[in-house]
Amino acid sequence: MSLGRCDDLPMTKSKRIRVDLRKAGGRAWQIPKASMLGRVKIECITTGSELLLGQVLNSHPGYLAGRLATMGLALARQTSVTDGKEAIGEVVKEAWGRSDLVIVTGGLGPTSDDVTREAVAGFLGKEMKFHPEILEKILGYFQRRGLHAPEMVRLQAMVPEGMEVLPNEMGTAPGLLWEEKGKILVLLPGPPRELGPMFEAWVEPRLRGWAKPAQITKVVRVAGIGESAVQERCEAELRKLGVGEIGYCARPGEVDVRLRGADLKILEDGVKILRKILGEAVYGEGGETMEQVVVGLARVAKVKLATAESCTGGLVASRITDVAGASEVFMGGWVTYSNEGKMRELGVKAESLERYGAVSGVVAGEMAEGARRRSGADWAVAVTGIAGPGGGSPGKPVGLVYLGIAGVGGVETIEKKLVPERKTFKAMASQAALNLLRVKLLANPFQKTEV
Repeated sequence: MSLGRCDDLPMTKSKRIRVDLRKAGGRAWQIPKASMLGRVKIECITTGSELLLGQVLNSHPGYLAGRLATMGLALARQTSVTDGKEAIGEVVKEAWGRSDLVIVTGGLGPTSDDVTREAVAGFLGKEMKFHPEILEKILGYFQRRGLHAPEMVRLQAMVPEGMEVLPNEMGTAPGLLWEEKGKILVLLPGPPRELGPMFEAWVEPRLRGWAKPAQITKVVRVAGIGESAVQERCEAELRKLGVGEIGYCARPGEVDVRLRGADLKILEDGVKILRKILGEAVYGEGGETMEQVVVGLARVAKVKLATAESCTGGLVASRITDVAGASEVFMGGWVTYSNEGKMRELGVKAESLERYGAVSGVVAGEMAEGARRRSGADWAVAVTGIAGPGGGSPGKPVGLVYLGIAGVGGVETIEKKLVPERKTFKAMASQAALNLLRVKLLANPFQKTEV
């Protein structure tokens, strides 16, 4: 198919397109009335065999739950279903029977496994109708990128009769919406970069009539202490305060403490209690990441940072450079996986490697000092360890890691034993290295610390 014509349909240049996709489904664009059922029941259905095969991480429920929470709404159920018209149609039918809002994600593309449109058309008992204005917009999307539009994209202009069309400014698959007797069914594209903007621009306004006073959530982020220890130290005091809901979420090297309720003053006092009890183990609040905190502290202190990594393969430096503005504080990093690289790039002594081994406090310290000296940074952190699954020994088991930190006042090394699973180990080691930098920045000038 050329970009000029598709089945004798002339193509309009994208800059001249003036298509009102809000009316493409032939229904008025109205804000629905609030549900008369009291508690609004919301269900999410994610389609895609790749989700059930474990090939793709399903991020949609988490994103949607977060957006709904801002309106005082919550997901009641989440279901994943394989590609297939019969399977999708069956799950949609079940969800429609028990929920006020059903959100279906995925399966709106042009390929043979994208069958959500057809499945929903079958459930609604509607014929598929071709919308030339949708195809025109899709062709414009390809033209602007200098790409050839495959013939199969025509499928994305097929809409179950009567469904409203939701514009997709980030891709080609339009979303679809059906409203009946105060209930809503929404079909959203699968790619997160398309789903998010569409949901926020076109679906959220439809739900304002259902919004309830939102429960307030405060999240306190803790590093270096396990979730059981955090609960043991803090929960009794939080309960005395009257915090309605307390939750814990453990991730490699950190724990989130979630406080939830309607009284902002109580939650703010709860955050103060956590900070008082846990001290500098609390590294942030809300969605702050460890690397954001480290870069922020370095910018305030006007100090420069550097990294030297072996077992983490550059993950510490990568996380730092994920933060906007990191160029103001990050001088550079070294990934010295081999002994030769450690000696050549960082000046690690051959006798240190021979006597103590690459995984040792001595080598971690020399790596850190070498990175600080060669980069001109104020602080440099180093990581060396055994990520596994092989390479361990009785004296140095898999999961062993040494951190080195070098500053103008000296060098310090710390030994840790982490989870002996490669990916988790690397995440925990990078978190520990960043946390060590954070603690040093808080405690500047140099002094011995424990992390």
